[in-house]
Amino acid sequence: SSARTSLPTPSTVATALMAVRQAMALLIAMAPMMLQAEQLHHRGNPIRRVVKMLQSMQKKVNEEGEAEAALFDKFMCYCSKSGGELQASIKAGKDKIESLSASIKSNTEKKAQAKSDLKSHKVSLAEAKDAIAQATALREKEAAVFAAYETEAKTNIGALAKAIPAVDKGMFGSFLQTSDASKLRTFTMEKADLPDESRQELLAFLSGTSRDQDDEDYTPQSGQILGILKQMKDEMQKDLDDSSATEADSVKTYEALIAAKTKESDTLQAQIEKQQGRLGILALKIASKENDLEDTQQSLGEDSKFLLELGDGCGKKKSEWAEIQKTRQEELVALAETIKLLNNDDALDLFKKTLPGAEASFMQITLTTAALKARALASVQRAATHHKDLPHRPEIDLIALALTGKKIGLDKIMAMTDAMVANLKKEQVDDDAKKAYCTNSLDKYEDKKKETDHALKDSETAIAEMNGSIETLTEEIATLTKGIKDLDANVAEATRQRKAENAAYKNLRSSDTAAKEILLMAKNRLNKFYAPKLYKPDAGEPASFVQLSARSKADGAPPPPPETVGVYMKKAEGQMGVTELINLLVGDLDKELGTAKADEKHAQKAYETVVKEAGIKRASDSKSISDKTFTKAQEEQALEREEDSKKSLGKELMTTVKFIHSLHGQCDWLLKVYDARSDARTGEIDALVKAKAVLDGADFS
Repeated sequence: SSARTSLPTPSTVATALMAVRQAMALLIAMAPMMLQAEQLHHRGNPIRRVVKMLQSMQKKVNEEGEAEAALFDKFMCYCSKSGGELQASIKAGKDKIESLSASIKSNTEKKAQAKSDLKSHKVSLAEAKDAIAQATALREKEAAVFAAYETEAKTNIGALAKAIPAVDKGMFGSFLQTSDASKLRTFTMEKADLPDESRQELLAFLSGTSRDQDDEDYTPQSGQILGILKQMKDEMQKDLDDSSATEADSVKTYEALIAAKTKESDTLQAQIEKQQGRLGILALKIASKENDLEDTQQSLGEDSKFLLELGDGCGKKKSEWAEIQKTRQEELVALAETIKLLNNDDALDLFKKTLPGAEASFMQITLTTAALKARALASVQRAATHHKDLPHRPEIDLIALALTGKKIGLDKIMAMTDAMVANLKKEQVDDDAKKAYCTNSLDKYEDKKKETDHALKDSETAIAEMNGSIETLTEEIATLTKGIKDLDANVAEATRQRKAENAAYKNLRSSDTAAKEILLMAKNRLNKFYAPKLYKPDAGEPASFVQLSARSKADGAPPPPPETVGVYMKKAEGQMGVTELINLLVGDLDKELGTAKADEKHAQKAYETVVKEAGIKRASDSKSISDKTFTKAQEEQALEREEDSKKSLGKELMTTVKFIHSLHGQCDWLLKVYDARSDARTGEIDALVKAKAVLDGADFS
């Protein structure tokens, strides 16, 4: 079985097994028999049949030429199109490599600078924290020293505060018995800054003894002791106050230093976090671009190699096509010349005279049994000699031995024949199982590859759609933001314009009202003279008239009028024309005021509508911006997940392709030669079964 599996080509298998099958078929006719030859019937002129065959060949050559020309044109179109696409891809790849290299270099420099800045910030942060720690330790030490000093100083000052009144009142005897006196005595002895004489006098006083044992009459004066005690108290209080002030200054300095260093530390920490984030982003960008660069370089190399191979293959195909055309043309010329030669009238007459007629008799050929055995033996020996790629079968040797006429070992030959048939059937079962496995596995993983490839294309489509959606959302958000800004500007401009129009309306109303009042006053004044019945005393007078009237009354009565020429005649007709004109003017003013009032009301209503609608639109656009921003964030998250899914699908597709390639390596040969192997094996089994029957005495004549 293993030897048969290693056959080099299906043609070798089919040819070799065919020879064995022919040899086995000849064994069926081991009894004497006659072999009759085929009857040859030539109807009509045989040359016509030859010519028709040549013409059929000529037609077939032309049809094949047309079909191959169409295939060649498609191949050349593929060469041209693929070459252009590859050149464009190579150019794009080179441009992309240059761009990626520049970007990687720039990002690498930025990363190095960011690392340097990060290191500097960390050093500065460590120095700031160290300064805070040192300042805190020093402050704690100074505070402990001051606390101890303050406690002792207050204790001593308290003792002095008790001693001074006691000495002043002459009650120092009872004071000397107190613990305060003991504390004061210890301070005076160890720490008080006093001249030696004063120290001795004070110690003698505090101990209740004379300064000099030899001087029994010496007793310290209470006044002198009181002065020493007060001086000590004042100096100690002053020292304590100075130390307290110094301590307070130290605390303020420390707090200011801690605040400054804490602020500096916070700033440095924020900068460090920012630089670390930037380093992470730069590292990610560099890694991504390096991967992209590697993929692009690999793709560029493959495209360049394929373009070179495509050029060589297309050039070779052109040369082959020229040779094919030349050969085909030569074949067509040969066929045409042969047809012309056979269709010649002289040649046809000659063929009629020389070739056999339509009733040619059939020939019988009789072969003897010995001749059949010799031919069968020759076929068996030829199969054993010329098909060395087949496994050596001892059965053939035994069959050859039987063909010589000897009948030694026929039982063994028949048993080996049975074993050989069983082995061949087992090989067929193995091949069937292997074929089923290969077919099912290839179908399964080809389907999986198609599904994965389809899913990958769907993922790429989804990514493209998400990118487009994100870009559209970004543009829409920018448009809405700009729209809100423009809307606010338009509302502000409308507000400014409305204020200006309202101010103009108020100014017009004030001016027209004042003008109307003056005109009515003027009309009333004319009526007072020309038409007293129409005069309205309560109508008032213009300010200028009031002022003139006031001045006249203040100056006293006017002088008597001069002598007149005659009686004055009122211009009643002129007065009527003026009054009518004033009425027209007042009417015009009323009409103008009415129109202005209506316009103002309409403009105010329109403004309020615009502001209201603008507010609604602004709220709607703001909500749209919020919704679109949220949607954009979701799209970006979905895009990130989809890109991860795409990478996973790419890896899965690569694994599937590799496994399919492995399956092809295992299965292609078997699937290619399966039918030939199966047919040859079936024929071989059939021949062996019949050979066994012949050897057993069966007669197939």
